[in-house]
Amino acid sequence: MEIELKENYDIKNMTTFKVGGPVKQIYFPANQQEFVYLLKNIKNPVVLGGCSNVLFSSSGYDGVVISTIKMCQISVRGTKILAECGIKGPFASQTAYESGLSGFEFMIGFPGTIGGNVYMNAGAHGQNISDTFVGACLFDTKTKEIVYKNKQDMEFGYRHSLLQDGRYILIGAEFDLKKSTKEPIKELMDRNLEFRRTIQPSLTTPNAGSVFKNPENDSAGRLLDKAGVKTFDVNGVKVWEKHANFIVNTADGTSEDVLELIYRMYKQVKETYTIELEPEICFIGKKNKREEELCKQLYGIKMLK
Repeated sequence: MEIELKENYDIKNMTTFKVGGPVKQIYFPANQQEFVYLLKNIKNPVVLGGCSNVLFSSSGYDGVVISTIKMCQISVRGTKILAECGIKGPFASQTAYESGLSGFEFMIGFPGTIGGNVYMNAGAHGQNISDTFVGACLFDTKTKEIVYKNKQDMEFGYRHSLLQDGRYILIGAEFDLKKSTKEPIKELMDRNLEFRRTIQPSLTTPNAGSVFKNPENDSAGRLLDKAGVKTFDVNGVKVWEKHANFIVNTADGTSEDVLELIYRMYKQVKETYTIELEPEICFIGKKNKREEELCKQLYGIKMLK
């Protein structure tokens, strides 16, 4: 089985942050058979889709990455949509619209993939991926087998799913949407896109989405704004002027620059409101001494890589 492999691969241009160094090995499986083969034979790979919610170390990563971006099969059967993990959110949203199905409108402005969206139970504008989720085909890293989990098994919560425990990796998922006429679907998609254009950074502006999770019964963006972080800037890595819970990389920022800014934002809210915000962005790769310190402050024992 010949699966596309690149060594010492510069991950920078794959990430939405446009930050990152060389990855020792990265595989690009083209289908489920290749994906499962890799999962069975590689120990502890990092599995990524759109690279939209991650911060890769500028020093690189010595492990193995599996990118699912070529796993992009999607089909519509009545009100059901079956999608492989590598399908981009906007494409899934457009597919649903063309089929007269409502429930995926929120993904029209998302850079992430179905795999990442299920992993973090992504949502926006009152819609979440779990709302339409029926079940998923998963790889069990413990038994090395393919299993099926339904919605009740997935432990969906705010920005949380069973996948975050690390045992299961999503291969493909099934969703059940609602039949609708195209006009209201398109109107909602257009409103969501307009919101991103006016409030959030565009998909072409280097960023990794929301920096922090919303604390219970509050908004991270509101807290950050009131704490006065919008002027924060570390070597061209800045807080977005229109929404304080976004960071944009306007220069050639490094992973240390981004972590430094995240920490300053975190510290400002902690000192102002005694609330400790939890980062939504995952850090992957080697860490210099300062990055070790920053990650310990921001992630503590939750640090994965």
